[in-house]
Order: sequence, then C-alpha cells, then structure tokens
Amino acid sequence: MTLRRGFKAEAERDAVRVRKELGLAPHDHLNPRDLAKHLGIAVIDASDLVDIKELEELERLQAFAFSAATFEIEDRSIIVVSPLRSLGRQNSDIAHELAHVMLSHNLSEIREIDGMPFRTCKPEEEEEATAFGGTLLLPRPLLLSAARRQATIDDISQQYDVTVEMARFRYNSTGVSRQLRS
Repeated sequence: MTLRRGFKAEAERDAVRVRKELGLAPHDHLNPRDLAKHLGIAVIDASDLVDIKELEELERLQAFAFSAATFEIEDRSIIVVSPLRSLGRQNSDIAHELAHVMLSHNLSEIREIDGMPFRTCKPEEEEEATAFGGTLLLPRPLLLSAARRQATIDDISQQYDVTVEMARFRYNSTGVSRQLRS
C-alpha cells in the first residue's frame, strides 16, 4: 500500500506548523503528550483504568495485543496508552493516535478478532497515521540537523525519546543521508 501523492510533503509541513504552535523550532524535541494537551486530547495510562495485572495477563496471552487506542467520549478524544511499553514506543503510539485525530480519520470499519468486534480505520488511514505520527516526532529538518551533527541512529533515538526502529525508519525513508552525501 502506498500513501497518496503529496501526503509526505503535507505531513512535513503540518509537523513544522504544530511545532511552531508549541513554540518549538523544527529541530526541537517534541513530547507527544504536550502536543496532545495543546490539542485538548487527554492521554491516560491504561493502568489508571484497569489493574496492571490484567494488562500483563493480556500481554502474556498475546504480546503487543494492546499498545494504545483513541476513544471518543462526549465529543472528547481520549488516548489510552499501555504502560508496559518503553517510553519511545509510548511516544510513537501516542503520536500515531494523535495523527488519526489530526487527520480526522473515522472509525468506519469493524473487524473481529477472536470473536470480539473492534471498530477501526481503513488500512490506508492506518498507514497515514503511522507516517504522520513518525513525521510529528522526527520531521525532516530535525533529521537533517542531527545528520549534520553526525548523530547516529542510537543518538537520535535517545535524544528524541523514540525507538531505534522509528529513528532508523525516519532517517532512511526521508533520504536525509543521501542528501548530505551529494
């Protein structure tokens, strides 16, 4: 599946725009919880809603069955995030959920997993949220700045509180390394 033409450029512009709204430079660290607060979206730790032992049992039964989800309650968006994930993974999950809200995605499809119905977005909207969420955390200007400082993927991961996988994905998919070589 591919993103629609122009989506990546729009995502980069929107990431820079929201950073300006938060008083951040394009290369500054963005805490997705601060962005959520700015957007009026609550972020709640799932262990505030259910006993953490139940979350651990779910994880034991099916690893990564739950990382984060967005609920619409009385016209408010609320993101519930798993405390069992690393900070970097939680940041990616929150950014992904924020992207769904910012892109006005609708929960329009129903899928059944092990007999349990779930409302979800269309696959192309999931792809958009993944791409936009990553762009919010690591926009191209930030990656260019890091590359000019000769920061490694691990350095980027640690400095910006994202997973190594997210740092590598964004660094490689934006063409930053090729741009600096030419």
